[in-house]
Amino acid sequence: MQEIEDLCSAFELKYSSSSVEEIQIILTKFETTFRSAKTMAKGDGVKLIGLWTSPYVARVMIALNLKGIEYEFLPEDLLNKSELLLKYNPVYKKIPVLIHGDKPVCESLIILQYIDQVWASSGPSILSADPHERAFARFWAAYVDDKVIPHIRALIFGVDEKKAEATELLFAALLQLEETFVKCSKGKSFFGGDTINLVDITFGSCLSLLKAIEIITGINILDKTKTPRLVEWTESFCSDEAVKEVLPEAKKLVEYSEALLALRRAASAPPSK
Repeated sequence: MQEIEDLCSAFELKYSSSSVEEIQIILTKFETTFRSAKTMAKGDGVKLIGLWTSPYVARVMIALNLKGIEYEFLPEDLLNKSELLLKYNPVYKKIPVLIHGDKPVCESLIILQYIDQVWASSGPSILSADPHERAFARFWAAYVDDKVIPHIRALIFGVDEKKAEATELLFAALLQLEETFVKCSKGKSFFGGDTINLVDITFGSCLSLLKAIEIITGINILDKTKTPRLVEWTESFCSDEAVKEVLPEAKKLVEYSEALLALRRAASAPPSK
């Protein structure tokens, strides 16, 4: 059950199916489609353990693309965690895990900073050389993880009584990010100015989830009347070459999540007599 909970942590949807076996077949088809459609370049000693639905994994993929680093993507099945994942992240047993020269780096924000330092001479800098600007970016990246993602999850899979509060808190966080973007972008396209930085990657990795929420709830999350600069930023970010092949389609996320929730319900249902 814990593995199913890991997979379902971002969604709570309805799905009509009758057995664990049938739903697992559906999930396998999703994985097969993703693996065959995605180009997975094999880099010299650089591998990424991940799952295509995860915004945390998307962050790492975007950073590697920005730096022009080839890597091998190793799709993880969280219903049946691989020996590789358990070996390289024995403490949390979670994705993403970056493997570089047979040495693991875990936790997405830590991985992003590792990539920026190791391949400092490749591609644009993810973090500024200025200490204050680095600290500023780290603060707002942590803000996304603390104040945006929890409300996304609460809005999608929380109890109905809490969804109104989650919506209010999510919109408040987005308004704060709108204000921050106006200040730090200085009229340019990204939180990092001319180039994508740590805040862009961290928040940008959530965009498919936000679009999935719009499909599920009918609520317009990023609104031109409320957050016009973030709407413009979204267009710039998603059209960047390092990003546009990474973020999953919102409809695919919704379909996948429906199958996951059905699997959780089927697995927790009492056996029939």
